[in-house]
Amino acid sequence: MEMKKRINLELRNRAPEKVTELVLDNCRSSNGEIEGLNDSFKELEFLSMANVELTSLAKLPTLSKLRKLELSDNIISGGLEVLAERCPNLTYLNLSGNKIKDLGTVEALQNLKNLKSLDLFNCEITNLEDYRDSIFELLQQITYLDGFDQEDNEAPDSEDDDDEEGDEDDDDEDEDEAGPPGEYEEEDDEDDGGSDLGEGEEEEEVGLSYLMKEEIQDEDDDDDYVEEGGDEEEEGK
Repeated sequence: MEMKKRINLELRNRAPEKVTELVLDNCRSSNGEIEGLNDSFKELEFLSMANVELTSLAKLPTLSKLRKLELSDNIISGGLEVLAERCPNLTYLNLSGNKIKDLGTVEALQNLKNLKSLDLFNCEITNLEDYRDSIFELLQQITYLDGFDQEDNEAPDSEDDDDEEGDEDDDDEDEDEAGPPGEYEEEDDEDDGGSDLGEGEEEEEVGLSYLMKEEIQDEDDDDDYVEEGGDEEEEGK
C-alpha cells in the first residue's frame, strides 16, 4: 500500500491535528520520499515509518511535538540535519538497519538537544573501532545507545515501569488493610491499663468495706457499753 493511502486509512475519519500517534510501517514510500504527511499533524508525538524504503527525510514536515521517531529498516544514509530543524523535541530516535556508515553523518544529531535514546543497531557504523565510546562522546546529550547506557545498563521498558508502580500501589494497599505495625500492641496495652484500673477500684472498694465494718463494730460496742451501764445503775438502786 502506498504511504499516502496508508495515512488516510490510519486517520479513520479524524482530522490530522487530532492525531497523536501514527504507524505507517511496511507501506511504500514514493521514490524513497515521505508522502502524505504535512504540517497539519501538529499534535503528533509518535511516528513510525519502519521498512518503507525511505532514502531521504527531505520531505519530513515540521512536527514540533514529536517525541519518538521510528525509522528502522530503511535506506537512509544521510540528511539527518533535517531532524533537528523540524522535530526539535525528539527524545527517541531509531535508525537501526539503515545505511549510516560514519560519525560525520551522526554528527548532525548534536542539535537534537532533548535526544536521550538513539538506536543504530545493524548500521555499518557499528563496525567502527570504539563505536560506542565515539558516539557517546559525539552526542553527549544521549543516555542510551542501542538500548544500553555507557555502563551497559539496559534502558528501562516503560511497560515494566508501569507494572512496578502498580505492584508498589498494591503493596501500599495491603499495608493499609493490615494496619500499621504495633497497632494491636497498643490496644493490648490499653486493655492492660484498664485491668489495672479495675484492680485499683477493687482495692478501694475493699478498703471502704473494711472501714464501714469497723464503724459498725464500734457502734455495736458503744451500744453494748450503754446497755451494761444501764444494768449496773438499776442494780445500784
